Amino acid sequence: MKTYAFEGTDKYYLDPELRAIVNMALAMEKPLILTGEAGTGKTQLAFEVARALGMRLEVLRCKSTIKGEEACYTQDTVLRLNDARFGSGKTGRNVENFYDYVIWGPIGRAFRADEKVVLLLDEIDKTESDVQDNLLDILDECQFTIREVNETIKAAIRPAIFITSNAKRELSDPFLRRCYCHHIAFPSPDDMRRIVNLHYPDTNPKLLKAATDIFYELRGRGFEKPPATSELLNWIGALEIADRIPEPEDPPLIGVLLKRAGDIQRFRKGDAGRRPYY
Repeated sequence: MKTYAFEGTDKYYLDPELRAIVNMALAMEKPLILTGEAGTGKTQLAFEVARALGMRLEVLRCKSTIKGEEACYTQDTVLRLNDARFGSGKTGRNVENFYDYVIWGPIGRAFRADEKVVLLLDEIDKTESDVQDNLLDILDECQFTIREVNETIKAAIRPAIFITSNAKRELSDPFLRRCYCHHIAFPSPDDMRRIVNLHYPDTNPKLLKAATDIFYELRGRGFEKPPATSELLNWIGALEIADRIPEPEDPPLIGVLLKRAGDIQRFRKGDAGRRPYY
């Protein structure tokens, strides 16, 4: 069996604990559930694993209305009915062939791949519990049944499965039991500087320190949506373009960090006499 080792990338800082569990999940072929607040890199991790290891990435964006079957396949019944009534012409489709009208979902494509791929189930906590249980069986066995023709699609090569959750809905114990789990804590100031240096290796050290200090001060104010890593990276990029080193008393371009109207209003009221810039 081929072994895989993910050591981070030029755009993704990987701390030792996360490195260990990612590589163990890859070695043991176990799904890895990633939790943590927005901006901690849960989703981006799967993208970077795929990029670093040269694997194709399949992404299922979970939502409350999704069904487990849809993640595997759907049948284009409208097209099939249209072909039955008017003919399929020169399309090569045969109305008697069910598979000519199958649209494979992310799980279906991952299971049918002839090489190892990364399969990301993003924000699984948005789905209903019965959908999670359905997906659990599918992921555990790496197979699903196409009920219309009673045929089973089984993965010849198990995908590397990453699952993210924002903990809006608790996952079931059986689901958790069959996965590895890791909570990505929000980066410390030192780790954050390492992350920023990956994206802006030539950043002025004074700008980096001032921006990071202000960023963490704002996060401590209890805003409805505190700024996350992506906001800090965008802010530093904007500050570089503006050629400004931010001052704590009057941080410029504050609208890059704060996104909710209520948070911006709170910032204004809490900083009377200052002039926030957006």
